[in-house]
Amino acid sequence: MFIDTHVHLNADQYEEDVVEVIERAQAAGVSKMVVVGFDQKTIEKAIALAEQYPFIYAVVGWHPVDAIDCTEEDLAWIESLAAHPKVVGIGETGLDYYWDKSPKDVQQEIFRKQIRLAKKVDLPIIIHNREATADVVRILEEEDAKTVGGIMHCFGGSVEVAEQCIGMNFLISLGGPVTFKNAKAPKKVAAEIPLEKLLIETDAPYLTPHPHRGKRNEPFYVTLVAEEIANIKELPIEKVAEVTTENALKLFRIDE
Repeated sequence: MFIDTHVHLNADQYEEDVVEVIERAQAAGVSKMVVVGFDQKTIEKAIALAEQYPFIYAVVGWHPVDAIDCTEEDLAWIESLAAHPKVVGIGETGLDYYWDKSPKDVQQEIFRKQIRLAKKVDLPIIIHNREATADVVRILEEEDAKTVGGIMHCFGGSVEVAEQCIGMNFLISLGGPVTFKNAKAPKKVAAEIPLEKLLIETDAPYLTPHPHRGKRNEPFYVTLVAEEIANIKELPIEKVAEVTTENALKLFRIDE
């Protein structure tokens, strides 16, 4: 059994066929899925899906690209949702210096506030990092994020940064890019980071694994991520499924 620890079934790309997408994932052995909300609309959809399906869980937070739109009322709402029995984390939050919608200082402020919120409600943090590694790591250290830990979502950094994050009580999650032929960094991380510190995800509908690049991603493709890690580590795929599932259940405090 596999757990897709980061999927956006709440995205508009699944408006027409989310039920079929969920059924395909289950048929492929994806026993649980964590749907991540990142603004008001997607948070509401994540909660609705988690309430509808016993095997779907929700993570609630505000995306760094849209940090400029995040109000104190939004943060208070996220805090109130943390008490929901199907909410298992805060995020995705972090920093994204690729897009310039939200100024860096605003992103950093909202990131810090969500780390503090996660610590207050005692839930793990799901970290989005794009072209902002030094600041992400610095802020996690300054805010003592290790007290709750969490996930470095769709990690694309070096083994050294991965080890630094693991030292702060974060797990390293690999997605579709680990299957790309030219993706040296994720493959090196898959090879060198212990399986006990890894998670698998799709980030669907984005970052579709090889050989389906260019098409809409789906949670059942998480099996391709697991297969690639198994090949790199020279392990049976069943072992990768078993350990990454245990890692996710423990982090999110989900009973089997």
